[in-house]
Amino acid sequence: MRRHTFIGPDPSESMEKIETLSGVPGMLRPFKQYLAGAGLPDGARIIYCGVPGTCTPFIELLAFAVRDLPFEHVFVPYLDEGKAQAIHAVPGVGMQVGGSPAGPDPAVIVLMGGLAMPNVPVEAKDAAALLARHPQAKRVGVCFMSMFEKAGWLDQVAFDLLIDATLDPVTIYR
Repeated sequence: MRRHTFIGPDPSESMEKIETLSGVPGMLRPFKQYLAGAGLPDGARIIYCGVPGTCTPFIELLAFAVRDLPFEHVFVPYLDEGKAQAIHAVPGVGMQVGGSPAGPDPAVIVLMGGLAMPNVPVEAKDAAALLARHPQAKRVGVCFMSMFEKAGWLDQVAFDLLIDATLDPVTIYR
């Protein structure tokens, strides 16, 4: 069993809370620090599994935050490695999904919390099976509002790093 490292509200006694941060930098900096300190070789493949459309902008944001690190970034819709797409830099725009990557073989698997949302055709056991197919890969979870905890995924999926961001409050003005 892997030791859980968690950034955000403490979801269980089995996870160690490292710190609480805020805003977008509070989500991106720990992700970059983790990858920079993970001892990954140049060209290591980071795959981001998430819901198309919903998770894609957050995946592109995470990839943008680590664009200066020597890694390859790949978007995997849901958990379907056969539909993987490269994530590449677009000057003056940021990171964008498009094009086919060389292959899965990930050094890091990032699971986005959108996968655990209701009505998404993915279950925790499916994510655990993906991770089991790549036992050498480091495991990162990125979610909002404790989605992995609320969906019961933390009992089935062990993360090396879990970042849980909170969007509260959301204030609307007119």
